[in-house]
Amino acid sequence: MKRILTIAGSDSGGGAGIQADLKTITVLGGYGMSAITALTAQNTVGVQGIHPVPVDFIKMQIESVLSDYGADGAKTGMLATPDVVKAVAQQIKKFHIPLVVVDPVMVAKSGDVLLSKEARDTIKEELLPLAHLVTPNLPEASELCGFPVEDLEAMKKAAKKIHQLGPRHVLVKGGHLQGNAVDILFDGKDVLTFDSPRLNNRNTHGTGCTFSAALATFLAQGFTMLEATGKAKAFITRAIALGIDFGAGHGPTNHYAHVLRFKEREDVLSQLRKVVQTIVRMPVGALIPEIRSNLGFALPGALGPDEVAAVPGRISQVDEWPLVYRDPAFGASRHIAKVILAAMKFDPDIRSAMDIRYSEQLVELCRNLGFLVASFDRKDEPTEVKEMEGSTLEWGTQRAISDFGQIPDMIYDRGEVGKEPVIRILGKTPEKVAEKLKAIWKAQVS
Repeated sequence: MKRILTIAGSDSGGGAGIQADLKTITVLGGYGMSAITALTAQNTVGVQGIHPVPVDFIKMQIESVLSDYGADGAKTGMLATPDVVKAVAQQIKKFHIPLVVVDPVMVAKSGDVLLSKEARDTIKEELLPLAHLVTPNLPEASELCGFPVEDLEAMKKAAKKIHQLGPRHVLVKGGHLQGNAVDILFDGKDVLTFDSPRLNNRNTHGTGCTFSAALATFLAQGFTMLEATGKAKAFITRAIALGIDFGAGHGPTNHYAHVLRFKEREDVLSQLRKVVQTIVRMPVGALIPEIRSNLGFALPGALGPDEVAAVPGRISQVDEWPLVYRDPAFGASRHIAKVILAAMKFDPDIRSAMDIRYSEQLVELCRNLGFLVASFDRKDEPTEVKEMEGSTLEWGTQRAISDFGQIPDMIYDRGEVGKEPVIRILGKTPEKVAEKLKAIWKAQVS
């Protein structure tokens, strides 16, 4: 088990600072230790008070931990004054901490500068040369490099400029950009881009602390910078996707989400298996498309097709009876997974979908049953999307939901040359999808 020391402020609300760091380190399999630089009274709507820890006591905390436990890695967060920065830098050098991640907490989410110019200069001069990695957001990158960082090209230039201050690696975080959340990593030679979807979730308190703590833990565990960044990016994205709706302001990210996806896997498979067994006992074969069907169910906060379970080999039929050959498994269908993942961007609770045969009569029947029905036209698909293998269903689902203005019960398209028209039933669970399937079948045969 790797030992990770976090040197940062305490967040009484538990969403950021020392508390967020220790939660992150723990769920990722590390052993967390701390040196607290300040006590805060804060909640989801703001900071009500700050009580700085005396510099000598900060040094004592670090010395107590490192002289006995030692450390495989460390991260720094809020360091309020030049004296604190200098003291932390001295202790890092004294105890030869092998790997240090610096989260240069300089600017609040509101854009307010948190540190004096002297403190910012001290971070540049004393701390960054000791950093294996520094992780500024856009306002912090602007402070460090001396010019506005407001787009992707400026992020790349900033990463190179900040690298000249001494850190081995620079990761400029693009959370303040519009569109996808794009981060830029620079190692002194290559510029790499890490892209993830922007999530519609207000519960983002502590993202910077959590991200840097994950990076420190993964790096100490021996992952390369490229691997650690990818894993930490997935960790924070999932933590935001399942952010906790506490308080009246920006709630905390969910540090337990990483563990939850392992805990939930068997439950997802069990629920899906049960519903598939129910469907194969229903004479709904006439609703199975020529391309065959599938039923998928995603983990909470799923980020990719490998986190969506479905039926391997799809659902076929013999006469009026559905037929399956294998039990559900994760990653078994990229097609139905694309539909579910696209719908989850609008509502993370819509975690299941099934495709059935299309006809104008079926669409009208669904409307008569009171179902909300949306559609997309493949002719409207942009060329750049069409050229990306497997992107049509993601684009089409998003287009249909956006145009419809809410999550429908089902989405259809009329296909095109070589593409069969299909209706896709959406629901929060496989049970809900199966209920809609049963209602359609009953109405069709009555």
